[in-house]
Amino acid sequence: MAKTKSKPDAKTRRMAPINTPTDLTPDATTQLSGSLNALLADFFALYLKTKNFHWHMSGPHFRDYHLMLDEQATQIYAVTDDLAERVRKIGGKTIRSIGHIARLQRVLDNDADFVDPKGMLAELKDDNRSMVERMREAHALTDELNDVVTTSLLENWIDEAERRAWFLFEATRDTV
Repeated sequence: MAKTKSKPDAKTRRMAPINTPTDLTPDATTQLSGSLNALLADFFALYLKTKNFHWHMSGPHFRDYHLMLDEQATQIYAVTDDLAERVRKIGGKTIRSIGHIARLQRVLDNDADFVDPKGMLAELKDDNRSMVERMREAHALTDELNDVVTTSLLENWIDEAERRAWFLFEATRDTV
């Protein structure tokens, strides 16, 4: 009689390590996952802040600003899945909850009851510029560790963040 292999129970499956195959060293995976998860938390925080300002926009340029922020939020959110999946593809684990995001995020929340439209746009401009700086730091790490795919992705995301910052700058500058 042939022996049948029993399936592991649910608890055993939950405890099993995820061993995604990768040619990166374990140290590289740890370094890259840490850097990318911090970026992922920042993207979620920036997404929510952008939507917050989108929802609470007012004033004579309401429609233009409201639509611009909605477009920017959509672009920011689109990065999150690709970024999280990249962490998994290189053998890392990614963020799991709002609390985890809160522990890692570097984009500051804005819970003010009222922020004037120019203040909203200026704050988001600064946040996007900070995101560019952080992505450049991550880019240097991915380049050093020869993670060419993540390096390439970051280059596109840096370009998108620079564009968002540019639009926000142009929307807030005084014209003569």
